[in-house]
Amino acid sequence: MYRQVIRATESWQGGAARRDCVFAEKDATLPGMQGLYIVQVILFFSFEHRGIDWSCALVRWFETIGDEPCPVTGMWQVKPEMNDDRKRCVSVINIDSIMRSAHLIPIYGNEYVPRNLKPSDSLLAFKGYYVNKYSDHHAFEIAF
Repeated sequence: MYRQVIRATESWQGGAARRDCVFAEKDATLPGMQGLYIVQVILFFSFEHRGIDWSCALVRWFETIGDEPCPVTGMWQVKPEMNDDRKRCVSVINIDSIMRSAHLIPIYGNEYVPRNLKPSDSLLAFKGYYVNKYSDHHAFEIAF
């Protein structure tokens, strides 16, 4: 059996926060990335309502750039989704919609990366990211 750990913690091994990204299901009838969301998990929580336990995640949303993968890399591109106030879109999802972890690579552009940029801040620092379908064979199968 295969199991994956998705982390959402304020301090990882005594250091900075770690908040992993995941593929979340949007529409199971659509192929590949067309039927998926990319979100960053901020925290996991659960609650009981009318005798039912609900397991949820508070997430930051990413939206796709364009309708197809980058022709050069073959990877989809995403950017942070913003609301009308230019703040990151955050909401709650049921953890049943989470498929697996996702690996994002910054779209660096022509500027140098600041020396003081911490890995824990990298998902807040860039305007866009590649969805790395080459990170493992599972991602390759679903991020087309």
